[in-house]
Amino acid sequence: MKKIAVLGLGKIGALAAQMLHDAGFEVHGIDLHPPREDMPFPIQSADMGDAEGMVAIFRQVDAVLSCLPYQLNVAIATSAHAAGIHYFDLTEDVPTTNAIIELSATAKGLMAPQCGLAPGFVGIVGAKQIADFDSCRSCKMRVGALPQNPTGLMGYAFNWSSDGVVNEYLNDCEVIEDGERKWISPMEWLETLYIDGIKLEAFTTSGGLGTMCETYLGKVGNIDYKTIRYPGHSELMNFFFHELLMRERRKDAGEILVYAKPPTHLDVVYVHVASEGLIDGQLRREEFVQSYKPLKIAGKDRTAIAWTTSASVVAIIELVRDGFLPGQGFLRQEEVSLNALLGTKAGALFGA
Repeated sequence: MKKIAVLGLGKIGALAAQMLHDAGFEVHGIDLHPPREDMPFPIQSADMGDAEGMVAIFRQVDAVLSCLPYQLNVAIATSAHAAGIHYFDLTEDVPTTNAIIELSATAKGLMAPQCGLAPGFVGIVGAKQIADFDSCRSCKMRVGALPQNPTGLMGYAFNWSSDGVVNEYLNDCEVIEDGERKWISPMEWLETLYIDGIKLEAFTTSGGLGTMCETYLGKVGNIDYKTIRYPGHSELMNFFFHELLMRERRKDAGEILVYAKPPTHLDVVYVHVASEGLIDGQLRREEFVQSYKPLKIAGKDRTAIAWTTSASVVAIIELVRDGFLPGQGFLRQEEVSLNALLGTKAGALFGA
């Protein structure tokens, strides 16, 4: 795998493409409206909805990374499947992932959705902790991308796709509770936690576990994923979506929220993964708690959510290229070694 097409050159796509280039890949950038900034690889304009055109483009490369809105990914994955190449994306959408799992049964290449931060990196950390126990009774994963200096009651800034955030807040959430695989409502199971002395809250959101519930059913008693926010956020979002009925107007909801809380360059990504279980008959607890802030990469300041998401997917692509991961079928994030990921050029940023 040497040639890779990167679709969607927004903040995350452009950075992922740059990091892939720096890792030795021959990158081909593709966007409906290519960015004006100079990049060290060719960029072309293409209509992502043109299935035949995308297949023709994909036959010229070995792999594709989709950094497009999740609604487009099934079609892109289908074109990659038809071209017989590897497919990677960042989606947290469960129906999208299920469709890609079906494609993987007959794929010539590797089909690897959910390669971002959550699902993605957080599940890799969780899997490492679970494997460390002789028996694991719980694995709790929490992630949040927040402004460093919040204002207003909501305490938020939309540095991530508004469609993705609305999707997470409104779709049901898969968990394992007391050994049973369940679907529960989003924005519930509210809890308080502290990271670096800062008081935060966490609540259920959709998609962050990827395929972990299927993988660990019957092996781990309790698994759940929650999104981290500043205190009071969930109450306001429940009011917005349910009392004001904005859940029935998802597109409008996303536009209103981004207009009210636009992106900020000064963000922070919190990762909190805690697991409990037995080691040599003794009850133990393992924790991975980090706060990641913006970094300068390739001469430019990059937001925390951009570089953590990009570093995760690029590290996985590096591992596939270098033979540490399978080259065909479906990749579950929990199959990825945390130590191997941290040993890649991109993954090393998580330990910087």
